[in-house]
Amino acid sequence: MINYKTPVSLEKLLQEAEQEDLYIKLIEQLNKDFNFANEPIDIPLQSTAMELKTILHEKIYKLIQFKFAEYLNLLYIIDVSEEEVKKLDGSDILELSKQVSFLILKREWQKVWFRNKL
Repeated sequence: MINYKTPVSLEKLLQEAEQEDLYIKLIEQLNKDFNFANEPIDIPLQSTAMELKTILHEKIYKLIQFKFAEYLNLLYIIDVSEEEVKKLDGSDILELSKQVSFLILKREWQKVWFRNKL
């Protein structure tokens, strides 16, 4: 039986990815899914956790602000929980984009983690 625990914060998630030697696979998954959604993000594989956070956050912020339909399509392609997105407070776009970035990373991490545990 595989026991998966969802990380409680962005920092914990990235720390876990590094500890499991799956950090590069996480970046590859992000790049792949963003490309699939026709919204390339091109995160360099040697990016630090802080750089990854910044690149992802800026991309999500811009999508929410200027390309909302593409943003929704991206969430659909990555398979981010619609329920979790609906729970977020959309009054502050900067804060919303941070929270959505975490939801995206959580979902991408699940994909990478399960693929490497099965």
